[in-house]
Amino acid sequence: MKLYGPDNQEMMQVSKIELDGQQLMIRGKIYGTMPLVAVLRPEEVRAALSLLNWKTVVFVIKALLSRSKKTK
Repeated sequence: MKLYGPDNQEMMQVSKIELDGQQLMIRGKIYGTMPLVAVLRPEEVRAALSLLNWKTVVFVIKALLSRSKKTK
C-alpha cells in the first residue's frame, strides 16, 4: 500500500501490517528510503474510525469494489 502527498509524490509505502499481541505493527518505508515501524494501539484504531463520516465510509466501500486506474 502506498500513501501519496497532494502533489502525487509517494510519501510512504506500507509493506506489512501484522498483529502483535493487542496492537498492529505497520512496517514500511518513508520517502522510499527511511524504514518505519509504527504501532497502532486499539484506542488509536477506535480514534481513527471515529474520524470517518458516512460519506467517507461509502467512498471506502466503493473503492474496495471498484478497479482503479493506473497513474503515470
